[in-house]
Amino acid sequence: MALRIEDYAIIGDTHTAALVGRDGSIDWLCLPRFDSPACFAGLLGDDENGCWRIAPKGGAIRTTRAYRDDTLILETTFVTDGGTATLIDFMPFHESTDRVDVVRIVRGDSGSVGFEMDLALRFSYGAAIPWVVHTDHGIRAISGPDAIELRTPVTLEGRDFHTVATFRVQAGDQVPFTLTWRPSQTPPHTPLDEQAALRETAFAWTEWLAGSTNKGHYKKQVHRSLTVLKALTYGPTGGIVAAPTTSLPEEIGGVRNWDYRFCWLRDATLTLYALLSSGFTDEARAWRDWLLRACAGGASQMQVLYGIAGERILTEFTLPWLPGYEGSSPVRVGNAAHSQVQLDIFGEILDALHSAGRSGLELEPDAWALQREMVNFLETRWDQPDEGMWEIRGPAQHFTHSKVMAWVALDRAIRGAEQWGLDAPLDRWRALRQRIHTEVCEKGFDHERNTFVQAFGSNQLDASLLMIPQVGFLNANDPRVAGTIAAIEKSLLVDGFVMRYDTGIPLDGLPSGEGAFLACTFWYADALHLVGREDDAHDVFDRVLAVCNDVGLLAEEYDPLTKRQLGNFPQAFSHVGLVNTAHNLDRSHGPADQRSRRQAVSDH
Repeated sequence: MALRIEDYAIIGDTHTAALVGRDGSIDWLCLPRFDSPACFAGLLGDDENGCWRIAPKGGAIRTTRAYRDDTLILETTFVTDGGTATLIDFMPFHESTDRVDVVRIVRGDSGSVGFEMDLALRFSYGAAIPWVVHTDHGIRAISGPDAIELRTPVTLEGRDFHTVATFRVQAGDQVPFTLTWRPSQTPPHTPLDEQAALRETAFAWTEWLAGSTNKGHYKKQVHRSLTVLKALTYGPTGGIVAAPTTSLPEEIGGVRNWDYRFCWLRDATLTLYALLSSGFTDEARAWRDWLLRACAGGASQMQVLYGIAGERILTEFTLPWLPGYEGSSPVRVGNAAHSQVQLDIFGEILDALHSAGRSGLELEPDAWALQREMVNFLETRWDQPDEGMWEIRGPAQHFTHSKVMAWVALDRAIRGAEQWGLDAPLDRWRALRQRIHTEVCEKGFDHERNTFVQAFGSNQLDASLLMIPQVGFLNANDPRVAGTIAAIEKSLLVDGFVMRYDTGIPLDGLPSGEGAFLACTFWYADALHLVGREDDAHDVFDRVLAVCNDVGLLAEEYDPLTKRQLGNFPQAFSHVGLVNTAHNLDRSHGPADQRSRRQAVSDH
């Protein structure tokens, strides 16, 4: 039986990542980049398509796990009839992109514990079984461009295209297993000193997190989310992937299974705030610079998402030989949303760049020309329909959030030109900003129900409307903001968690059904904070914290009915939301206050 999504934890080295189950399995590892073909492609729990399990023989009476301090060194402790032992999992940092190590150390804590190891190496998403040979220190496996070496003092044997072993640890024993990837055309790497690597990895994580400025009530949860965001950052480029996985379902057995191993522009501003407000200026600058490189070129060519180095061609296809997590198919690679038109991305980019400048990041000399290009494009395109921020796979519509973010694009461009004396046709831009604002308030607002709606002419609601006060489109004390919050509470709130929209309404051409969107629930807490409902905001935030798994991780969604996390895991957008909301509730001028109050306009 497959583990639940929340039964996994992440380890990573800012080049790639792996998911470790509470049963001692590693079921997902991409090499050497987040979006590269998988070494283990089991999609969690599917042993035949790749898995590496180290667990007590006969099982454990009790299993507990935790990250070591503020690192991503995972320690899983098994209590058995014969004694207690701990499995230590981590990935050392390397400057080179042609080496990835996954280190697993079994430490005997008390008594005597027998262990079994089972390694099923699979490449190309489970389609390729490598050629495996024994070496003096373990095995070597080759499959096309990839080579893997497993080094361990334990005797290994082959069985039915698996590599297996049994061994026993006494109190004080430490038995290492090191899996090392390299390009198959290069010579083997120097063997790793596992104990030295463990010390160095612990020091590197601790030293990095020492740069955090967070001292608030939610420090522990914020620090865990920050380490997740660091692990989801591709070090060589600064790009931050939405998640390290593909096709983990938004509904068990459903078809809403997407590849999230890419970088989304919609995350830009909120990610920047999470990093800057936590003291991580270098990471914020790297993310800002990634945005500028990815968006370079004509504004009409801008995409919703890109590869980790800014790649544009992200063709979506399915893998019919993989059954999917708990039978949730199809399994997808690539994401067709990259070719959609989403007007909100222009607001996100201009807001991110403006916020970066206001926060003290040095201005890039060519950035203003790029921003002017975006505004020029919006002048001719803002009044057209688009697919919206949720990547609707149905007819384009005039989504209210998209129009609001078009307003944000104009507003931030105007404010940037005013503040830094940049050349711009300000009178024309101000007139267009006013026009967009007026049209949204006329066509995107339901006067009878006193709420903004999902799209012009629609009677549906959308959680993205919670961003209206946060981006400064309206002041938080505007009655239309309170009315929209009340309407969302009535229609999209399920046991205190917020749905993106009503998926039961034919909108995106897909069957209904998904969990509550955790980022939207954080936005709900932010909106409550902005309108002065502080106790309610804290209640919502604490409710989300309670569904973090035992090591503080969040997926994309949560099902309040089955009490399970859903979607790709761990999800950057969820952890960005956690960081920002924690700062909003802990500080008098958190990200939501900064973004809304300094930008907010009077009622037009």
